[in-house]
Parts: sequence; structure tokens; C-alpha cells
Amino acid sequence: MAAGLRKRGRAGPATRAAGLCGQWLRRAWQERRLLLLEPRYTLLVAACLCLAEVGITFWVIHRVAYTEIDWKAYMAEVEGVINGTYDYTQLQGDTGPLVYPAGFVYIFMGLYYATDRGTDIRMAQHIFAVLYLSTLLLVFLIYHQTCKVPPFVFFFMCCASYRVHSIFMLRLFNDPVAMVLLFLSVNLLLAQRWSWGCCCFSLAVSVKMNVLLFAPGLLFLLLTKFGLRGALPKLGICAILQVVLGLPFLLENPVGYLSRAFDLGRQFLFRWTVNWRFLPEALFLHRAFHLALLTAHLSVLLLFALCRWHRTGEGILSLLKDPSKRKVPPQPPQTFVLPALKSPYLSAPALGLDHYLQIVSTLFTSNFIGICFSRSLHYQFYVWYFHTLPYLLWATPARWLTHLLRLLVLGLIELSWNTYPSTSCSSAALHACHAVILLQLWLGPQPFPKTIPHSKKAH
Repeated sequence: MAAGLRKRGRAGPATRAAGLCGQWLRRAWQERRLLLLEPRYTLLVAACLCLAEVGITFWVIHRVAYTEIDWKAYMAEVEGVINGTYDYTQLQGDTGPLVYPAGFVYIFMGLYYATDRGTDIRMAQHIFAVLYLSTLLLVFLIYHQTCKVPPFVFFFMCCASYRVHSIFMLRLFNDPVAMVLLFLSVNLLLAQRWSWGCCCFSLAVSVKMNVLLFAPGLLFLLLTKFGLRGALPKLGICAILQVVLGLPFLLENPVGYLSRAFDLGRQFLFRWTVNWRFLPEALFLHRAFHLALLTAHLSVLLLFALCRWHRTGEGILSLLKDPSKRKVPPQPPQTFVLPALKSPYLSAPALGLDHYLQIVSTLFTSNFIGICFSRSLHYQFYVWYFHTLPYLLWATPARWLTHLLRLLVLGLIELSWNTYPSTSCSSAALHACHAVILLQLWLGPQPFPKTIPHSKKAH
């Protein structure tokens, strides 16, 4: 009798969890018409899409021909380090010199050994398939916590993009490696693990510098959260990690390492550009054009920081103060529970929903502004912002931009990136879509509300 009671006692939590899961599924079935429209079903739809993606990635690897572009060059560059060359000016592959920071070298050195010195392409494809699925899981976690994007959009983010599947599993570029680390960093920031988030962010930068497009947003968030004095240790984590990773190369040839790994003035070839094909090549290569783009980039960033991200009603310099000394004190953490599904498994316990939206909106917008004013976008750069597009399009309410128009924008962007070689029309269409998104981000109401300072009398 006692044994039977003990068995039932042990089975109690599992039974309750199974009952909760069954209740959730029954409710989802009863509201199946809303299943694709309500963000509260993000996890359920994400689970189905991830299962479908397992089959799709397997089919892509085994049925679509692999195309060699940079993989052999990556392996040759890494092999030079393995053979004892630490001078970055002496490291190069078939496509040119090594131009990525030290984190790239260590990660692809691991891939070098895991793929039999880079010769086992099929093994490399399977590793990148796992990387692709990991990216999806991290992105879905972000969307689940922000609770803004209708789940039907995720079909277009997963199964409908030929170019993204190709970048991951048929080209084996280093861009996906940097982005999976970036999305891990965003999840850590959402969980209020700011030090670990900054560490992962710096690690992503050490793979490829495009992650620096998120840096203005991250700096703004750090100042908002901690003030200048509190943000300095977090920025120190980013800097120290770069020094530690690059130390063997810095000791050998510091100028060579910094000039190659962090070359902000590197010239791009006109033949590969996706976004500026309608320009004359001479103008595309002209330094004045590059300076104009940089000026526009910094100006738009400043406008967004002043007018869109900074919502306290105080001056922008108030971010330098300690948060406790500002007119608007920091808000205590809240628990946001998804509507109509009151469950501890569906809540976001670390922060209020507004805080989630502020973090994601600031980071994703910062990156998108940088892409709008990039000197050149190559085909593999699509993953720099592809997984953020649903959020940028759906997080900001805009009556004039219906679901159909947003899908049209997504479709035109996908078509532009799939046009090879790029044409004047495809580049113009890409800029037009970027302009629509940027205009919506500027004109639409913020996903997170403006904080109104409390008066002294109210306190």
C-alpha cells in the first residue's frame, strides 16, 4: 500500500506536466484558426518548423550539389597557423589574405580537425546543418520572449529561403558562425546575463566584423542599464577578450594583425555587389561615396538614438549618469505571462515585456541601419539580418502596412538576394524595401512605451 502511494507520488509531477501539455495542445486545436496569427503560439509553431527543417536540411545536403567558394581558402589560412605562422600578413588562401579576427582562426581550426583537414565536405555540411538549426532555436527564443510576430511569418523565415539554406550548408561561409554567437548573446542579454552577453558578443566580433553593426545599439543599452561607470566593465570584457584571442598574433606582428583583421577601409569588388549594381563602377569605388555612406549611417543612428531609443524624457547625456540618480529610476523586474495561456512554462520571468522589446528593437534596428548604408553587400551577407526581418516588419504597428504588404516586402528582399548576378532592378528593389522598413521604424509607434518621468511630489 505504502509502495503504491510512493509510486503515485513520484509520478505526480510528470502527470501534471503531461496534463498541462495536453491542455495546451487541446486549446491550440480549439483555436486553430488563431494558431498562425497569435504570437502566444510561437513555441508550438517553432517546434513544428524545426522538425520540418531537419528533413529539409538533410534533403539539401544529400540532393543539392555543394559549391566551393571560400571553404578551401579558410582551411589554407588555418593550416598556416597550425604550421606555426602567426604573422597575419603571411597568412592567405586561394581567394586572398586572411582578413578575419583571431576567433575565426580558432573555430575553423576545430572544423579543420573535425573534417579531416578540411577534406570531408559532407561532415562540414552536417556541422553547419546543426549550426543552422541552433540559429533557428535561438531566434525562436527571442521571438517567443518579445511576443510580437504572428507565427505564420516563421514559415517564410524557415522553409522558404533558398539563399539562407545555401549560405549555411552549400557554401560553408563564416558568416553563420558569427551570427549564431550573436543570437546567443542577445538571448543572454534578455536573461539579464549582461557580462556573458558581452562576452559572446565579443566572440562573435572575433569571427567576423559585421557584428559591430550591432555595437551602437549594445552601447546604448549598456548606458541605459548601468550608466557610464557601470558600462565600462562590460565594455572591458569585450576589449579584453579581443586581446586574449589575438595575443599570439599581436606578439608576432601587432600592426599586421590589426590592419588585416580589423580593416575598416577594405575595398569590395563591384562584380559581387548586391545593393549598388545600378551605380557606375567608378562611383562605387570612389572614397567620397564611402564617406557619404558613413556620414549617413552615423547621422541616422544618432537620430534613432535621440528620438526613438531614448524614451525617458531627459536629455541624452542622462545616460552617462548612474541609473539611481536619474529622474526616472530603473523599473523593478516583472514577470510577463502570455495572454490566455497562464502557465509558468510560458512566462518570461527575468524582465517585463517592455524591456525585452527595448533590447531587441535597439539591437536589430542598429544592425539594420548599418546594412542600409553598407558600402557593399555580398550574397553571404544576407544572414546578417535575414532572421531579424520579421521582427523589424511586424513589431512596429503600422496601419498602412498590412500583412500582405509586409509579406510582399519580404518576398522582394528574398528575390533580390536570389538574383545572380545582381541587376540594377534587383538592387533598386532591395533599397526600396529597406526604405519601407526604415520608414516604418521611424514613423511607427515604438514597440516599447515612452517612460514618463515621475514628479518629486508623486514620490
